[in-house]
Amino acid sequence: MREMRNYRHIEVRPIAGALGAEIHGVDISRTLDDDVVAEMRQAFLDHIVIFLRDQKVTPLQQLAFAQRFGEPIEYPQLKGLPESPLITPVVKLEDERSNFGGIWHSDTTYLPVPPMGSLLLAREVPPYGGDTMFANQYLAYETLSDGLKKTLEGLVGISSSAKADVSKTREDSLRKAGQALKVLTAEHPIVRTHPETGRKALYTSDAHTSCIEGWTEAESLPLLKFLWEHQTKPEFTCRFRWSVGSLAFWDNRCGMHNPINDYDGFRRVMHRITLAGGKPR
Repeated sequence: MREMRNYRHIEVRPIAGALGAEIHGVDISRTLDDDVVAEMRQAFLDHIVIFLRDQKVTPLQQLAFAQRFGEPIEYPQLKGLPESPLITPVVKLEDERSNFGGIWHSDTTYLPVPPMGSLLLAREVPPYGGDTMFANQYLAYETLSDGLKKTLEGLVGISSSAKADVSKTREDSLRKAGQALKVLTAEHPIVRTHPETGRKALYTSDAHTSCIEGWTEAESLPLLKFLWEHQTKPEFTCRFRWSVGSLAFWDNRCGMHNPINDYDGFRRVMHRITLAGGKPR
């Protein structure tokens, strides 16, 4: 059960039982008061992903808003906008069939220090489809048996950018940008403790986790496959329908997301900013 707070400067409307809330009464094209930013930060921690609608902003205004919550960093695989390298365009064109990152994941866990959060702004959306789903990894951990929680203590997952299911969603974008696909790997605990809330969350995904440290792939997969299926149970999720000007800001430390690829023949253009994080523990 999420804590329902009384906010003085913003309106917070949860969109599902597990996670996710829309924030109303905020225009991110303007310089926000510190009190407003503080309440938005609290809503972000409480709800894992927050949404704002009808935001009419330039890339520089989006970047200025993101900087109120953390340090924007460049995405490791794709180039940013020419006028703003810290903003990565996430584009699927009418003739493309694969979408970028089209599988359940937490962003770039193949980095030694993965991001704290990501902000995604809709610039062009299809007439239907293209929703994004999010999953609460606090709940995914807390609903495991005590026996399995004990088994997971101390286990470390090996994350790789080269897992086939996710790398194929990047290859076309990298090829068009004239960039080579670099293989990046990192090691992180299967269960991490959120540095701000102190709560434990599952931190593994089919997109990036290749095996458990010290285990063979054959030994790892049965346990990992159970966790991957468990992590995305419907009761742990919410689903967001985009419109032009919608912005989502999610916490990569305790949430996963999955952009639904159900809009072939239509264009979808998003602008993403990634915020620096700390080493998972």
